[in-house]
Amino acid sequence: MKENNFKKVKIILFIILLVNLLVAMLKIIIGSIIKSSSMTADGFHSLSDGSSNIVGLIGVHYASKPEDENHPYGHHKFETLAGLFIAIMLFFVSGRVILGAIERFKNPIIPEVTMESLIVLIITLIINIVVSTTEYKKGKELNSQILISDSRHTKSDIFISLGVLVTLIGIKLGLPPIIDPMASLVVAAFIIHAGYEIFKETSDVLVDGVAIDPEEIRDIVLGFDEVIDVHKIRSRGNINDLYIDLHIVVDSKLDVESSHKLVHDIEDAIKEKINKNSQVIAHVEPDIEKLND
Repeated sequence: MKENNFKKVKIILFIILLVNLLVAMLKIIIGSIIKSSSMTADGFHSLSDGSSNIVGLIGVHYASKPEDENHPYGHHKFETLAGLFIAIMLFFVSGRVILGAIERFKNPIIPEVTMESLIVLIITLIINIVVSTTEYKKGKELNSQILISDSRHTKSDIFISLGVLVTLIGIKLGLPPIIDPMASLVVAAFIIHAGYEIFKETSDVLVDGVAIDPEEIRDIVLGFDEVIDVHKIRSRGNINDLYIDLHIVVDSKLDVESSHKLVHDIEDAIKEKINKNSQVIAHVEPDIEKLND
């Protein structure tokens, strides 16, 4: 990611941090006033959104540092590491929500549902939709993994808030108070799911999981007439920092200058069709069969 992009990501994360803190405070305060465990749980989840923004800011700060002697590949994985930390935070938050729901099953309390509380919930729901959509769009535009991960985190708030809204309306219509802690368990399930998705994506990057389907790369490389075969295709990284290496078989009579140009042409084709941030290393091998002939 370019330095200018890192600055834009920092600004976006800071703005979203302020929005999330405002939304969280509204939900927690209103949830406490009306004694709704599901709305309070939703508020703490929104508060975790703010915490994840802070973690994201720290991760982007370190990821934006240039290459140095001890980090010749740069510091990009700090952004990925921040995403992993966000997933862990979500798992802890879900545990707190589950414990709160269990307590409400033992000692149920009927929430005092007011029109004001419903209005606050609807307003925060709209804010979450705008934030999640904008953050995801900017994440794609700036090739920022942390923005994309955080937008998924925020997106879970939308479904959670919808669940809380339905719960409060249900209680208003006379349904038993037990649906409130039940809704809290649904909230916890969404949080766990969001955490799992982020954990899976970030851990794959950190342990060098396959980033691109080898067949997709093979099709691109075999599109060059000079390439007889391609094998040992490997890829790792993410949309912001993608590494690909492969072995290509060419005619043994192909000179060094032509081989050098071919490698650069292959690199450009992969960047154009897969990702402009790709760093490609191609090992050139002579066609053994023709060489023996």
